[in-house]
Amino acid sequence: MVPIGNADKDCSDKLEILAKILEVQDIRDQDDDFEVFDSTSYYDESEHGNKVLVNVDGFGAVGDGAIVSAWKQACSTPNSVLLVPERRRYLVNATRFKGPCADRLIIQIDGTIVAPDDPENWDPRNQRIWLEFYNLSNALFKEMELLMAQAANGAPTALTIDSSSAVRVKGLTIQNGQQMNFIIARSDSIRVTGVKVSAPEDSPNTDGIHITASTNVVLQNCKIGTGDDCISIVSGSSSITMKNIYCGPGHGISIGSLGKNNSTGIVDKVLLDTAFLHDTTNGLRIKTWQGGSGYVKAVRYQNVRMNNVSNPIIIDQFYCDSPKSCRNQTSAVEISEIMYRNISGTSRSKQAMRFACSDTVPCSNIVLNNINLQRKDGTVETYCHSASGFDYGYVHPSAECLSSSDKDMIILRKEEEEAQSSREYLIHTEL
Repeated sequence: MVPIGNADKDCSDKLEILAKILEVQDIRDQDDDFEVFDSTSYYDESEHGNKVLVNVDGFGAVGDGAIVSAWKQACSTPNSVLLVPERRRYLVNATRFKGPCADRLIIQIDGTIVAPDDPENWDPRNQRIWLEFYNLSNALFKEMELLMAQAANGAPTALTIDSSSAVRVKGLTIQNGQQMNFIIARSDSIRVTGVKVSAPEDSPNTDGIHITASTNVVLQNCKIGTGDDCISIVSGSSSITMKNIYCGPGHGISIGSLGKNNSTGIVDKVLLDTAFLHDTTNGLRIKTWQGGSGYVKAVRYQNVRMNNVSNPIIIDQFYCDSPKSCRNQTSAVEISEIMYRNISGTSRSKQAMRFACSDTVPCSNIVLNNINLQRKDGTVETYCHSASGFDYGYVHPSAECLSSSDKDMIILRKEEEEAQSSREYLIHTEL
């Protein structure tokens, strides 16, 4: 037998890493097998084919009572369509719509749902929820428009889908959210297309779409501008696909934060394919706290264009969103098998790629392919601390530090390497 050389083994290891990452499958466009009504033709409760139309207008006053009454009837009726007609505006206080419902429910909101601007109208038992849909299965949301007043102090999350499965959301607009805009929690097989989120650039905690403890989620054709993460994916989430995402302003597209207060965070099998980010404070970000445990792995970012983005590519295992400095801890959420492919555009920060990882739980198997990040008014660099991996194809700025044995290394453009020799130290701050 001929022994395997180091070069052959290294090549074999890299191919194995690539195979694992590429197992994260892309999605294909597909239509849902639901019949959607032309609301201009139906204004009374009636039957259409094998569907039963439940029109909110038929339940009296324009507000909570009408919506809740219509919901109860639609939820209990097989093959029903709950309709808020076009050109109608309903003022709705904090409401929880509970399932289980009869099969194949359609919620078709051709009108507008408006939130109250008085904090007294929020639910004192759960001040983080405005509209929550709980325990649904095989349901479709169609063309929902949610409007919150900009002065709605203490307003909660606009829309939550919780503990549900096989739910489709087609066409969702949320304006002026004061907290997280759309949460998908503890759910499976959720497909979301055509989401538009618009929140003030300076509004904190207004994540556009927040995914927690959910599996098999698809986000497609979404346009998000907010004061926080455009999309955030946190613990217990797996098989998340994002395609055709427009993000900005905001804090970018994030996995995390994970591991806060020594908790366990697990996220895997994430794919972002085709995105444009502009004027965001981060680009593609993974953020974890010191002291946590768990892992992030099998993540692929591809076909992403950036314009004037700070920290276009960043892994931060020292995340510290606290007014006080965070103490150093040895345990950390493990980060591995992360691929960046076909990433281009302009960086607002000098460090276009930053891999700040734990000494005791370093980042591993980071793969870069076809990266071209520039800076309009200067050079860019890659920063590595306790991070390893490899690159192939064109990669700018150079990322030789991923294959270096040094724990702390900055790779500059070649023409700067001889002139710049000063060591850069880690600064652990909120980004």
